[in-house]
Amino acid sequence: MRIIEAEDELRTAVSAARAAEKRIGFVPTMGALHQGHLSLVSAAKRECDLVAVSIFINPTQFGPNEDYDKYPRTLNEDTKLLAGEDVDLVFTPARETIYPEGCSTWVEVEGLLTRTLEAAQRPEHFRGVTTVVAKLFQLVAPDVAYFGRKDFQQSVVIRRMTHDLCYPIDIQVCETIRDPDGLALSSRNQYLNEKQRQQALSLSKGLFAARAMFEHGERHGDALHVAVQAVFDEYADVSVDYIAIVDPETLEPLETVVDRCAVLIAARVGQTRLIDNLMLEN
Repeated sequence: MRIIEAEDELRTAVSAARAAEKRIGFVPTMGALHQGHLSLVSAAKRECDLVAVSIFINPTQFGPNEDYDKYPRTLNEDTKLLAGEDVDLVFTPARETIYPEGCSTWVEVEGLLTRTLEAAQRPEHFRGVTTVVAKLFQLVAPDVAYFGRKDFQQSVVIRRMTHDLCYPIDIQVCETIRDPDGLALSSRNQYLNEKQRQQALSLSKGLFAARAMFEHGERHGDALHVAVQAVFDEYADVSVDYIAIVDPETLEPLETVVDRCAVLIAARVGQTRLIDNLMLEN
């Protein structure tokens, strides 16, 4: 496994892979890796000849009062995990590589996709996400890029950006990996103490309550919303940012579900903000 920090070394490695007609799979991460990330690596290994992973904690997607400074930085542990997965290349750029002095160019998706839900809570977040992903796509030039479904809105925004900028990249969105008790794996779960972790189960329990109603024929968005909220009402220490029943492509709120919907949740457990979601389909 090669660990690469410099842009020119990365471009050389990518050029060599292209010359060998290798199919490149790419997993962009911010480190603090867990089994969810490794499931993306596994998907890339099944479908591609060369697997590249980036580890870069992107400062531009954090708001001024968010957790950039305390976000877990576990590069040594992360690279050991990736070596165990037989990853071919790990790109660990410095901040100056991605955002050189004088950098003033942004990539931004406009419209409802970046005005609602997470964007309403974190106004500059998706501009930072799309800018860094666009830069990484330019550097790695993958055939396929892999993202987790847990960051549902992010995956929708990245699909739109990839399409609009004519990137010849297939975006694969892989299922959320959960602990046996239902909690979605997240790097931020490290912030939770034992009591808070039990409180955090409210997110998945709310989603599963909506799924149960859907499976019994409920198709009204308000009723599904009420089912989720009823679970949160049992958890006094959890503060809900939003519960949304939306079209999975446009993120428009749905009064009535015809074929499918996404149930999206964001909530705070102590000082930790968590998100989760579930697709419901006929």
